[in-house]
Order: sequence, then structure tokens, then C-alpha cells
Amino acid sequence: MKICAACSMPMMEKEDFAKGDESSQFCLYCANEDGSVKSCEEIFNGGVEYMKSVGFDDDFAERLCRKNMLRLEYWKGKNEQCLSGPVATDKEFAAAEKQMMGEEK
Repeated sequence: MKICAACSMPMMEKEDFAKGDESSQFCLYCANEDGSVKSCEEIFNGGVEYMKSVGFDDDFAERLCRKNMLRLEYWKGKNEQCLSGPVATDKEFAAAEKQMMGEEK
């Protein structure tokens, strides 16, 4: 299974990939219509909204999203303002991942 390089969304179906292109390293949510990658802020805000939709409050959703994005190779070395700030602990992140996996079943 491939994951999106910008947000870590699992991409299992052709429709999950940017422009339906299974060779893309980005998901349909992280790419613009022309296939270019959305801004860090757009991807971060989308991740926060998703995490809020599965039950996390605003602050925790932001910390989780920041932690998730900072662990991805795509964001390493990029000085993005939206990735500055508090992050979830490893323990919080692991617990949230388990909770989200339960939500998706």
C-alpha cells in the first residue's frame, strides 16, 4: 500500500491518487487539478478538518496533524509556518492512530 507523501493518507484505489495516476506520490486531497501539490497550509488545514471530523478537538487535531506532517520525508527541510508550534507526543499520536483506525472500520 502506498501513502501520500504530503499527508500520509493510504492510497489503495486508483481514485485515491492525484488525477487518478497510480504513479503519483500524492493523494487526490493534496494535489490541485493540474497535479501540482497544494500549499502546506491547505494540506495542514485539510488534515485538521479530517481529524476534527473523527472527534478530536481543535487544539489536539492541530498537534496531531503537525506531528504527522513533520514525520513525512516530503516536509523535511521545509520551513513552513503552519508546521511550527506544538506537536502531539508519540504516545498521543499512537493512541490517536488506533482510534482513527477504529473509526474507519
